[in-house]
Amino acid sequence: MPLPSFSRINSLTVRPMVQRLNADPLAVYLHWPYCAAICPYCDFNVHLDKRADEGEQLVAAMVADLAYWRDWSGAREVSSIHFGGGTPSLLTGAQLTTLTEAVRSLWTTEGAEIALEANPNDVTEARIAAWRAAGLTRLSLGVQSFDDAVLTRLGRDHDGASARHALSHAVDNFASVSADLIFGVAGEREARLSEDLDILLDLGVAHISTYQLTIETGTAFARAEARGTRRAVSEDQSAEDFEMISARLRAAGYRHYEVSNFAKPGAESRHNLAYWRGYDYVGVGPGAHGRLWTDAGRIATETALRPTDYIRAVKTDGTALTDRDRLSAEAAAEEYVMMGLRIEDGLSLSRLADIQGQALAIDPALVEEGLLSINGDRLRATPRGRMVLDALTRALLL
Repeated sequence: MPLPSFSRINSLTVRPMVQRLNADPLAVYLHWPYCAAICPYCDFNVHLDKRADEGEQLVAAMVADLAYWRDWSGAREVSSIHFGGGTPSLLTGAQLTTLTEAVRSLWTTEGAEIALEANPNDVTEARIAAWRAAGLTRLSLGVQSFDDAVLTRLGRDHDGASARHALSHAVDNFASVSADLIFGVAGEREARLSEDLDILLDLGVAHISTYQLTIETGTAFARAEARGTRRAVSEDQSAEDFEMISARLRAAGYRHYEVSNFAKPGAESRHNLAYWRGYDYVGVGPGAHGRLWTDAGRIATETALRPTDYIRAVKTDGTALTDRDRLSAEAAAEEYVMMGLRIEDGLSLSRLADIQGQALAIDPALVEEGLLSINGDRLRATPRGRMVLDALTRALLL
């Protein structure tokens, strides 16, 4: 299927800029949409794992879609391969190997981070052996809590003991391990949340992602809230919980390197940093998003949502891409600012000037009020500024 013909506005000016932006490494995201059960707070593109034959067809379709992306992106160095979902720990060892080998055959992947998101109950000795054989270097576990009562309220299928066991095995077998922790759960005590942090620190988990529980439209939690059978935690309580988490982890030597993420030096997620730094990334699998700089500008992509539609599209058209939209300079700049200010390192003003075609005029009041800091080419949001990112981005780009 031929690529869409976008109008090449100012192509002579755009091409050198694109060459500079494409010098950055490429990230590859592979979305495995199947889950054994769907969590009541989840609003991701997920589907119940029912048909083994469909999974095999999906792997074949994803391999074909990767080849399509290679033709589009050209020869690039890949810095990270990330399996997300859904529950990618449901992939068999053979399926995982097929996908990782496909990426390796298409791009340069030497030294790449290869990460998998996993449920604690899926971490077995047999699976660990298969994951290591497939070349995984990083494991990210959806722990969420070690409190059995909280896990029950979240609809999780593991308990605190299995989460501890899984993390212990992960730390013993992988150089890089991350754990997700949810806060803002009704009935969760701050003392219990602090105990969760104690466990993570004792186990030596070097990367911790913390997420406030939000009630998303269309989820089981949203329906329960509408019926009055569930209530959300107050913003004040959630803010207090997060302040405690941040203080504890920073005191333990973790960098608060992104709004929701803490890491020991060198343990940052290379894949997520690619998003936040505005690099190109391939999005393969049902509902996956991608970004690619081309001579036509910044292209935003999305694939077919349903696995059956994805498989059918690849068979018919050679790719499952359903949307390939050229972002305006303004939209690309807004995305870069919003993502870049999420991280402690901030964003590059010269890169932003390349994207929007002109240097950014910064209101000195934003610096004077302690929301932004400028150091050479780097523009950073202060901790206070990161709390009001939406408003800060609008103020910068007006």
